[in-house]
Amino acid sequence: MLDSRNSKKHYISNSHLNNEQEAILKKPSWIKVKAPISAGYLSTKNLISKAKLNTVCESASCPNIGECWNKGHATVMILGDICTRKCGFCNIKSGAPNDIDILEPIRLAKAISQLNLRHVVITSVDRDDLKDGGANQFVRSINEIKKLAPTTTIEVLTPDFQRKEGAIEKIISAKPDVFNHNLETVSRLYKTVRRGASYHHSLNLLKYAKELSSKIFTKSGIMVGLGEKIEEVEILLQDLRLANVDFVTIGQYMQPTKKHLSVARYLTIEEFNKLESIAYKMGFLLVSSSPLTRSSYHADDDFYKLKIAREAIINV
Repeated sequence: MLDSRNSKKHYISNSHLNNEQEAILKKPSWIKVKAPISAGYLSTKNLISKAKLNTVCESASCPNIGECWNKGHATVMILGDICTRKCGFCNIKSGAPNDIDILEPIRLAKAISQLNLRHVVITSVDRDDLKDGGANQFVRSINEIKKLAPTTTIEVLTPDFQRKEGAIEKIISAKPDVFNHNLETVSRLYKTVRRGASYHHSLNLLKYAKELSSKIFTKSGIMVGLGEKIEEVEILLQDLRLANVDFVTIGQYMQPTKKHLSVARYLTIEEFNKLESIAYKMGFLLVSSSPLTRSSYHADDDFYKLKIAREAIINV
């Protein structure tokens, strides 16, 4: 258990999770990053621009974009750059989305082949306007990548597909290597942080994905620093293990703009390390816990760590 003696000091109610009522906290030195200016970064940026692809790296203002793009790694966001939901933490645009681009999966596969990626993460905006929630575009993207880049392993980071019958079955049948769906925060904060979503629905989605295919790794990510209690984080982690999730990522929430939810506090490096230890003791195959951890951060290296961890269990 982490030290929660100061939990009352750090806890804020849902109604106060906004910038107007809470002072902006100064970012500690351990989460500051360098500006993206490397040649590798510019090369990746140019390729993505030419392919007319969207990335969550840019749309969500990811702090790791400089590091990842320098290595040629990017998390591609299909189905446009306009989300049908408006979550309090997310910097992606919301509103009425554009029509589906039927050529997007082909452009995506070509770009991945040119980047010579060994692992790719495909995510999307929420598309509540579509009958299948955009599941078919995920399937087409997976299939095109397998044609043009057959050695590239594929991770999908999907929306929750609420009330979209058959969506998850379609995606699992396409056989991605990793099925990722972020829980984002503890149950109590859902109505404020992740409006329009359901904590228990997301848990059930992850559990169902594993039931559909035990060979596919399942993964989920959460943010801390939004006013959650440590005990609530532990309950969330236990819920993920009960849903047979293999891999969990834990990162510090950072406020994208003044219009978004404010940061309640910045956790220390020691606290992230303790959360990692707690999660490993619960039985996760892999845990990534640090201030700059994001769902797709080091996803390529982590996939191979997952394979090694699973093999070690099988060979025991």
